[in-house]
Amino acid sequence: MTDLRFTRQTDASRYTLHRGDDLVSVLDYRDDGRTVALTRAYTVPTFRGHGYAAEIVERAVDEIARSGDRQVSPVCWYVADWFAANPGRADLLQPR
Repeated sequence: MTDLRFTRQTDASRYTLHRGDDLVSVLDYRDDGRTVALTRAYTVPTFRGHGYAAEIVERAVDEIARSGDRQVSPVCWYVADWFAANPGRADLLQPR
């Protein structure tokens, strides 16, 4: 997936993933300064089935981890499933 472009749009509180000129996936978030709540992962229907949702979640989690000062709250069911499938990233999860 080397032809993908990942961006964070802070004014819209979302991450985006483009393949070429096409928007393929969006990940909405809320950031309260301590926790980033990942609230909705969405892949454009014509691009589903290619792993774009997993890719955008992974890239967002990597960016949050690099910041070093936030935890993640997986509000979206897809994000929660992603963390369940990637237990090595559980250190970023906000304790319940």
